Amino acid sequence: MTTPVRDARTQDDRQELTALIAAAVAQLTRTWAILHTSQTSLLQRLEQIEGGRAVGRTRRIREALTDFNAAVAEYDRRARALAERWAAQDLPIAYRDGAVRALRAAERDVHLFTWTTEHQAAITGLTAPFWADLIRRITEAVRRAQAFARAAQDAVRATSAVDAAALLEEHPLDTVIYANQARHPVRSWASSALSWQGVVTANRGAINIARLELAAEWMEVRDGPECGFVSHEDTDHADGTIRSIEDCATFPSAHHGCIRELIPRPDLTGRTGLESGDPA
Repeated sequence: MTTPVRDARTQDDRQELTALIAAAVAQLTRTWAILHTSQTSLLQRLEQIEGGRAVGRTRRIREALTDFNAAVAEYDRRARALAERWAAQDLPIAYRDGAVRALRAAERDVHLFTWTTEHQAAITGLTAPFWADLIRRITEAVRRAQAFARAAQDAVRATSAVDAAALLEEHPLDTVIYANQARHPVRSWASSALSWQGVVTANRGAINIARLELAAEWMEVRDGPECGFVSHEDTDHADGTIRSIEDCATFPSAHHGCIRELIPRPDLTGRTGLESGDPA
């Protein structure tokens, strides 16, 4: 059903989503770097204090910790502002662009999309949990930074030398720690989390415009050639198949990093004999 011209236009739209996500990932990574940079600086200062003169030692420790805590507060402020912007501005853009891209792919007027009450309710329902997920990670990072500061303070006040390597190993502020205790570099986590949120949001926009404005019952799936419909490992491959709009709403994306795109097929509405998973 697609043409080269339409494929080129939807690819350009997709690149806009990719750029939106990449910009947010870069900013979040830079913001998170405040923690690791200030952590390294604090350890260097404490090592100098531990090996230096006793005069003014307590004051110097207090000043170093005060500067570190100020950096943590700055990280918290910037990260929360980014999360607010992502939820309030960027994700609605992704939703709208997903809807517009779907209309173009279906060769329909892009002006069919407007922020109706249904679309407003949909984006609110999406952004609230996504925002909460980001805030939870940001709050956890602040808690970990505070735990590091306490450990560093205890170390420098002890008679033994400050073991910077041990403190960094126990309190790695340049990572995100998952529930299973797996440690992931901040950029890796940010890319995974924000791409998931962006792709799901864009595909929700496509699904909702197809359902509300095109009365579509089916969507055509574009995905990685080895990606399953429910999960990446699913043997029911998604690319080049048609799926019911209900199935697409359940699985707008299969996994973090998924490149799934959903195209409305209003031309199939009312056709009998179709099953979800049939070739497009």
